[in-house]
This record gives sequence, C-alpha cells and structure tokens, in this order.
Amino acid sequence: MINPTVKSTYLEMLKDRINLAEIPFSERGSRLMVFRTGHSLSVRLAERWLKSSRRLTAYRDRPALIDQWMFTDRDGNPLELEITTYPHLIEARTTMGLFSLVFVDEETLLVSYPAGRIGMTFQTKVDKARTDERGGTLRLTGKIRRNIVYTTNGTILQNTIEPYRQDLQKVNLLLESPDGCSMMLNITPRLGFQRHIPEAENVIKAAAGRWNAWFAAAPPVADQYQNQYYFAWWVMRSGLISPRFYITREAMAPSKIRYVGVWQWDAYFHALAYRHMNMELARNQLRIFFDHQLENGMLPDAVHDEGVVTHLPYPVDADVTKPPLAAWTTWKLHQQQPDLEFLREIYEPLTRCIHWWTENNDLDGNGLCEYQHPYSSGLDNSPLWDAGMPVESPDLNTYLYLEQEALANIANAIEKQNDSISWSERAQILANRMVEQSWDPEAGLFWAKKDGFRINVRTPFNLFPLITGHLPADITDRLVSHLTDPSQFWSRYPIPSVALDDPTYSPTQMWRGPTWVNVNYMLIEGLLRSGFPDLARKLRHSTLDMICSRDDIYEYYHPETGEKPTEAASVFGWSSAILIDLAIQDARDHPD
Repeated sequence: MINPTVKSTYLEMLKDRINLAEIPFSERGSRLMVFRTGHSLSVRLAERWLKSSRRLTAYRDRPALIDQWMFTDRDGNPLELEITTYPHLIEARTTMGLFSLVFVDEETLLVSYPAGRIGMTFQTKVDKARTDERGGTLRLTGKIRRNIVYTTNGTILQNTIEPYRQDLQKVNLLLESPDGCSMMLNITPRLGFQRHIPEAENVIKAAAGRWNAWFAAAPPVADQYQNQYYFAWWVMRSGLISPRFYITREAMAPSKIRYVGVWQWDAYFHALAYRHMNMELARNQLRIFFDHQLENGMLPDAVHDEGVVTHLPYPVDADVTKPPLAAWTTWKLHQQQPDLEFLREIYEPLTRCIHWWTENNDLDGNGLCEYQHPYSSGLDNSPLWDAGMPVESPDLNTYLYLEQEALANIANAIEKQNDSISWSERAQILANRMVEQSWDPEAGLFWAKKDGFRINVRTPFNLFPLITGHLPADITDRLVSHLTDPSQFWSRYPIPSVALDDPTYSPTQMWRGPTWVNVNYMLIEGLLRSGFPDLARKLRHSTLDMICSRDDIYEYYHPETGEKPTEAASVFGWSSAILIDLAIQDARDHPD
C-alpha cells in the first residue's frame, strides 16, 4: 500500500498546483508572493505594515507592490502567457519564446528571457526612482521603507521610469540579448541591493534541489494521499517567514495571503507536522512564543514583525492569548524524537503559563477556568460567546487537563518526580470537577456556562472532555453517541463547529458551522484515548478525504458539501499540518 519511491519527481507531481490566483508562488522565508491576472504578473508582500494603517487586516487589501508586470514584443505589445508552475519555477511560454521566473533568495527573483528583442514593463508606487546603465532603483520612503532594484545583463535599448496614474511609477524596458540573459528583481527593506546576476541555469537547479530535498525528507504515505500530502508539505515550506524584528525564529504564517504573522494556536499544529521532518524547526514554533512570554506567565496571542498581541479592546476589552496546548505539543515532539535538554529548557516556562491560566482565569473560584476574551479561545465568533464574556467552557478545561498531564510526563522525564505526581493529581482533580460541575446527565453533554448558567448552544466543544480519555464509561458512551449522530455532528464532512440541528448553525460562517480539521484532530485523539480506535480511524479517513477532495487546502470547510466557504483562507497552515500528521498516522497503521 505504501510506495516509498514516489512516482516521477516531486516537482512534476506538483506541476500547476500553484495556480497564481488563490495560490501564489513563493519561497521559504520570503515575504514575496507572485500572482497572475490575465497575462500579467504581480508581486505582493506578506507584511502587515500596521504603522501605515491602524486596521489590523489592511494588508489584505493593499495593492501589489509590483503590478501589471508584463512581457512585451519589440513594439511594446503585451505578450500572451501560457503559464506552467512548479514548486521551484514559473515558466511562461510566449510567441517570442520562453520566460522563466525563479527565486534566487528570499528577497530576489530572477527572470530569464529568450534571445532577441523583447520588452518588460511594470508599475509600482514609490516616491524616488532613477535609471542606470544596468537597470534602475525605486524607493518607497516615509513610515514604510521598501527598496526595489531591477538589473539586467542584456543590452538595454530603452529604459524609462515615468509617472503614472495615482502616484504610480511605470518602468519600461526594451532589451536585445543573446540567449541566456536575465533580469533580476530585488525587493528589500534594506539599503543594500543584490545586483550580481547569477547564471539562470544554476539558480533553477539550486531551487529544484532545495525543494526536492524538502519533499524527500517527508515520511512516505499511502498512494491515495500522496498528491495532496506533498502539496501540504509545499504549503509548510512556502509559508515559512524568516526572522525579522519581533519574529525571533523562522516560523510558519497560517496563510501568507490572509494571516501574516505567527499565531500561538496555529503554531502548535504546525509543529506537529515539522516534527516528522525537521525537529529544530518544530521546536522553534513553540520557542517564538516563549521568547515573548509575559512576566506573569501569559503567552501572546500572536507575534508580528512590529510587536506582539496580548490585549485587544474589541469585542471586549481584555487580555488575549490562545488555548493552552504548549506542553501537549512539547510532549508529542519528545515522543517523536526524545530530547531531555529541550524539556529542561521549556519546562519552567510551561509551568509559568499554566499557573497564569489557573490563578488568573478562575473568576468564580470553582476550580474551572474561564475565557475572558473570545479570541483567547481561538473560536473567535462562536455562538458560545454571543451572550458576552467571561465563559467557562469545556474545551478550555480539557486543554488544561491535557497540559497538566503532559507536564507530569515532562517532569518525570527530567527527574522531577514530586512535580510529576503533583501535576498528575491536579489533572485528575480537574477532570473530576468537569464531571461534577459541567456534565448534564439528562442532555448527555458538558455545557459551557456564563455567570453559572448554561449556554444552550451545542458545539463539538461540549464533547471535548472525551479527549481526556479518563471519563466514566457511561459518560464516554453518551458523548460518542452525540458525536456520531448524523443529525448533529456526523455530517457528510464531519465535524461541524455547531450542531447541524442547532438554531445557530450557519455552515459558511467562521466557527458557527464549518468543519475545522484541528477540531477533528483533537477528537480523533480523544476517540483513541477513550477506546474507540475504529471510530477514530473512520473520522481520520473522512478528514483526509475531505482535505484531499480539493485542489487547495482551506482554513475550514462546508460540513455538508466539503466546499470552501467564501471567507475561508487558502493555502492554510494548520489544515496542511494536520493532513500531514493524519496521513502519517494512517501509514503507520498500514506499514506494508
């Protein structure tokens, strides 16, 4: 069933998967993304630039830095492009010949062009520009500084930079060259430029080699998952952004085109995938948040180039973090590749984080914690928060159980036996409290509560204590019966984030109905821990089939059709990471 020698090459397997519309051409560590509109290309930046706009998501609507980038004939007429993409390369066939585009490094693109007389033109919004004998430089100054330089080793017949509409500058180049000439485009915040043009053939070979080495390091999986599996690994490499300012480690952005930065919850799932290929990269997805741990032990919600997110005034004014799963992730990394030194490094910061949760978020003193900001749950606009905050939610206390259980394992591994016993006891006490205070035997659910009153919304998070694997058998059976009920959670593409028959169910609205694969991942683990391996495998296969049924990998899915809801992000990190981990789980179940 498992074919360890993947057919042809990885690059051929992923031919034309990068469609340059929803899926941009990018490279590990790069902030550059190449898109296509009609017969022109554009280059967008995966950067927030909050200082230029106080709106957090303004970068999604920002115009391309390089736009209307076209190849032309000798008379300046745009050439029609027949595009072929690979992970390492864009090929554009025209009536004049073949143009190729490849990354030299994370800030530099190289275009090789055919012999003869050809032109290039593009437009950009800058405030300083000048040409020179090898190309030209363009600078954006002010609050945001970006520098662009274009350089060619061909013969320049025409080279102008002229004002265009709405403060744009338009570059026009006419070149005459023997075979083998190139133009290099360097886009950087730095003052120094890259103007040394390497041999295009060598650059293409190097790029192919980097990608092939990445894919070759991935564990083999079943044939039926391979195409999407290696595409997921493409997402997990192309989505990495290099260290810059507050981003202290190389880290995975959830989606370069939609979520620029590093988010705590996402980082844990990203680490689960990286542990199968590059353990240091996996560990760094955790370290970046502990680099910014607050004095009181709280971890930031997110880390961006310009700072960290630890407090937001909307929709309520409160500190904001993300669900606690750092110790759970740490232990999974250790199980994959034991490293006692990493456990010693991270143990104390982990304990400070859990103490912050338990000492600052049990507002009514009943031993169960509350979310004080909806974004801290990761379920930003779930109907669970419609009545306001704080909310005592079963998912949060399940996470805290898992964290304390993992801390017990970590403490034992680094020979802190008294700590290990204490953490185990704390975890069991918490599980007991959930049963005593949140379990409703009549409904067969754990309820979220506000001000001591239950919130009458049915979500998979009402089932999350199942993940502990240590509930009484009768409670476990009731939860599983809800989970597998086709009228509630066992949809065609399970598991909806609100029960299908709940009045608040909305299948396309974020966290109010769509299927999220990280929720599935947690419940698959819960089923395994609770003694339902066949059902866990069934949910795993349903989840893999859903992700593999589309050309892209999405943030969330329609639970009845498997389609992409309009607002769901493309090339999404944790969905890719979970596909990878589940496919590897499946391969280990069927080693032959």
